[in-house]
Amino acid sequence: QVQVVESGGGLVQAGGSLRLSCAVSGRTFSDYPVGWFRQAPGKEREFVAAISWSHGITNYANSVKGRFTISRDNAKATAYLQMNTVKPEDTAVYYCALGGPFGGASLSQGQYRYWGQGTQVTVSS
Repeated sequence: QVQVVESGGGLVQAGGSLRLSCAVSGRTFSDYPVGWFRQAPGKEREFVAAISWSHGITNYANSVKGRFTISRDNAKATAYLQMNTVKPEDTAVYYCALGGPFGGASLSQGQYRYWGQGTQVTVSS
């Protein structure tokens, strides 16, 4: 059984930093791409960042490019989202998702098979 568990959310002031973690079990983590998505109140879930299964290829939403960094530690079966210079508009529930085996850093939610429950990030102004 695949488990995807996010952690690290919380309350942060605008301009501050936060690091989200995504721990995966039940699959050979290194074979799978990972994506981060977020859903703000009253809005649809949107793509944030993704990293491929190999070669560290990454993609970012324009709204977070230059501020957020996605990474992975295959030895720990964990992915991370480093969030710097956060803004109030970054407030959302952040979800981690595992894609299909040997997949790329897809922006499409439909390419991700396994999802976590989400972690709340609130940025105060």
